[in-house]
Amino acid sequence: MKSVIEGKIFDEERALYGSRSLLVKNCSFDGPADGESALKESSDIRVENTLFNLRYPLWHVDGLSVSDCRMTENCRAALWYSKKITVESTKMKGIKALRECRGCVISGCTVSSPEFGWFCSDITVKDSAVESEYCMMRSRELSFSGVEFSGKYSFQYVEDAVFDGCTFNTKDAFWHGKNITVKNCIVSGEYLAWYSDGITFENCLIRGTQPLCYCKNLRLVNCRMEGCDLSFEKSEVQAEITTHVDSIKNPAAGTIRVQSAGTIIMDDPQAHGIVVTSGTAE
Repeated sequence: MKSVIEGKIFDEERALYGSRSLLVKNCSFDGPADGESALKESSDIRVENTLFNLRYPLWHVDGLSVSDCRMTENCRAALWYSKKITVESTKMKGIKALRECRGCVISGCTVSSPEFGWFCSDITVKDSAVESEYCMMRSRELSFSGVEFSGKYSFQYVEDAVFDGCTFNTKDAFWHGKNITVKNCIVSGEYLAWYSDGITFENCLIRGTQPLCYCKNLRLVNCRMEGCDLSFEKSEVQAEITTHVDSIKNPAAGTIRVQSAGTIIMDDPQAHGIVVTSGTAE
């Protein structure tokens, strides 16, 4: 049975350090002492309807549930080195809010956190809004569904990830990514997925300049493209695109089937890809 702390204000250093089996309700971590690391090295912690306005509150926590809480811009690096985490209906606003964590489910949240989710594993994010630069860099085993994402340089170097029913407004997304499936998504941005290996787009709308270049094992299944010029340069690709593509440049290998193409540039002797428009398809 958990001990309960309710309606308290904590501002001292390591206020609840090393706590075990604790429920924190309607509290605030805030105040003039400006202490940090409030619940560091704790386990089996549940936090409800609580304000976090101080740094590093939830480091090295084993077994954590956070719901209906608010982490302000002052709550830097909120969750680091923790595991077995759920975060629900919470506003996460501090920089670097999640790092080197594993086994985390985030749902119904609003996240505005630069450098969110670096070096993490087994992370699920669903039905949330996320704004971040360099989101989830070098993380693996990701599952995103129903996420509205905005921010530059997202999901770089991620591995073993699935994105379903998401909307991305981004730039340089999925660079150097490996073993990624993106399905039923809208992806708007520039320079999509360069240098990736084993990325598949299914039933997606892709927008923006110079997408999908220098890729290996790239697949597009029943996808649409808008405003995509100089696409697929140096890529090994199998693609089925149901719309017009502005231009395609020097695909390295594979077959790209499109409704039509504004320009097909094949001026590199190492480009052996084939472009088939619907007018010439068998």
